[in-house]
Amino acid sequence: MTAEDLYRIAFLEDPQLSPDGTKVAYVVKSIDESRQYRSHLFVQGIEQDAPVQWTYGSVLDTAPRWSPDGRSLAFVSNRSGQPQIWLFSAEGGEPRQLTTCRHGARQPVWSPDGTRILFSTRLSVDERADEEAPPSTDQEASASAGDDRRVKRPMVIDRLKYKSDESGFFDGKYRHLAVLDLITGEVRQITEGPYDHDGGAWSPDGTMIAFTANRTDDPDRTLIADVYVVSIRTDEWRRLTNGTGVFSVPSWSPDGSRIACIGHEKEYAGATLKRIWTIDLVSGGMTCVTRDWDVHVGDVAIGDMRSDHADRPVLWTPDGTGVYFLASDRGSTGVYHAGLDGSVSPVAGGERHVYAVTMDRERKTAVLAASDPLNPGDLYRLSLTTGVERRLTRVNQALLDEVVLSRPEPLAFEAEDGWRIHGWIMKPVGWREGETYPLILEIHGGPHMMYGYTFFHEMQMLASRGYAVLFTNPRGSHGYGQRFVDACRGDYGGKDYRDLMNAVDYAVKTFAFIDESRMGVTGGSYGGFMTNWIVGQTNRFRAAVTQRSISNWLSFYGVSDIGYFFAADEIGANLYDNPDKLWQHSPLRHAAQVETPLLILHGERDYRCPIEQAEQFYAALKHQGKAPVRLVRFPDANHELSRSGDPVLRVERLRLIADWFDQYVKAGAEERRNEYAKG
Repeated sequence: MTAEDLYRIAFLEDPQLSPDGTKVAYVVKSIDESRQYRSHLFVQGIEQDAPVQWTYGSVLDTAPRWSPDGRSLAFVSNRSGQPQIWLFSAEGGEPRQLTTCRHGARQPVWSPDGTRILFSTRLSVDERADEEAPPSTDQEASASAGDDRRVKRPMVIDRLKYKSDESGFFDGKYRHLAVLDLITGEVRQITEGPYDHDGGAWSPDGTMIAFTANRTDDPDRTLIADVYVVSIRTDEWRRLTNGTGVFSVPSWSPDGSRIACIGHEKEYAGATLKRIWTIDLVSGGMTCVTRDWDVHVGDVAIGDMRSDHADRPVLWTPDGTGVYFLASDRGSTGVYHAGLDGSVSPVAGGERHVYAVTMDRERKTAVLAASDPLNPGDLYRLSLTTGVERRLTRVNQALLDEVVLSRPEPLAFEAEDGWRIHGWIMKPVGWREGETYPLILEIHGGPHMMYGYTFFHEMQMLASRGYAVLFTNPRGSHGYGQRFVDACRGDYGGKDYRDLMNAVDYAVKTFAFIDESRMGVTGGSYGGFMTNWIVGQTNRFRAAVTQRSISNWLSFYGVSDIGYFFAADEIGANLYDNPDKLWQHSPLRHAAQVETPLLILHGERDYRCPIEQAEQFYAALKHQGKAPVRLVRFPDANHELSRSGDPVLRVERLRLIADWFDQYVKAGAEERRNEYAKG
């Protein structure tokens, strides 16, 4: 497995089972000859092995959604220039464009009777959803031809949250919901105002729409999301939650009497387990269905094949007595069923990463999109009545037939204070009994995510280069209950650091093939913070690669798109009340102790962990004449570079990592062994 193999990987996404359960539509994203992402729609009968490609060309086609009668397929495509909603007949033919919204349209949701489509669009406060995109001007045509004659203007900022890693600088537009009437072509805007609205869902009778929004006086300072319903007939609004929690993806019960949603009431800030809640539309009462289940609802498995960890609506049982959903536990993400009585049972589990699930109307058949350590992702048909599962796709079989992969082996050990820590070790490809190999410690981001049983291209590449790879879930990770995920807050660089060092100690003691004199460490985001912290605490690693990292919590507060609340929630201090604590947990404070060769990788447009964090650490080390340090800046790359960034930059990033470890961990092995033996 090489870095360049990324160009050959197909990313299977967003399966949608037809209402009668006979066929499934899905998206396959790939990288074409020009090294650009393309995504196309495929449809496959669940009794057949041969998929049929429905769309082609240099386009991004996503979000396929079946009409209630299964005769049409709506989807989102940029084939007209920007994302708009299009429609296919299931009988074939060319697709038809449905929307021409000024700033595009996304997230189509069919009404129960199939005559309307709810969708999301972005609008400024003085724009309307029924306004079409204006034709290109001569000025825009000149700009697209390389003759940029547009007048440059200063950016005026008057709000706290004026940038985001996902969408860049705030442009004055908000996410709104609108409804397209397929008979008349009329577009009706449902929401308005300077607020974002998400997760639109039709009531079973088609008279109401549920959604979530933060419509407080200052949404930038109050991090909540309430559930609302609005009547299509009367425009009457009703807020169902009390403004104290964060809730998402409302889903109506079959009889319309309840709404289920996913969320929490911020008991442990960003480390709070997400749970399933139901809201009674008559009484207004709210019940946490999974309160007594110490497992996180949702997919939090970290990998480099996909970056979407958005909540997905639960799927109600036909009789309204329970729901199906995804949850993450001990490195596995699977499908579960929760009854309204609080009972929870597994439906589709195993040592794998189920990242999407779709079901037919009668809940007799499910289709799972699942990855495992040896497969980037495929579809599997599951009978919900017999439990029999059958594989439907093999989208990466040609590549997998040509490469040798390393299967991660699970491990568990006790940290020095008795806490149980779980992880995995990968042997290098070509491993032989009696030989020793260098080790790379990988540290995940979040920190409230989890490593698990999913495909990881970066780790497979390192294993193919002759490295053993160790990756664990230290305290602070999801998958091991509420107490565990909350345990690193206020203690970054404390017991979480000790968990990682204990993992290395355990691996060296347990696996005789690890050469302790040749070890490297790498990680991104929180993993980058921890890499910076580690090289300031110990010299046991021969090289380190820190990615999209944090080095200084004092400045992070003022430059990150989440810094104004994240530092207070996670470190337990803010800039004006307790700056000393922020500095205490900052790797920059220990820069004078760094002696490990360090490669610093950072995206120029990373607004989550802005590049000034890398610049400060680099300047501090360079100014002191520290042993090899190099800074690499990736143009136009944001925080998601390793998962969804420009394909050429993703490959170059992998090459840089491997070359750095080859130079400083592998090279001069005998000399390093002698140096290690001398202490």
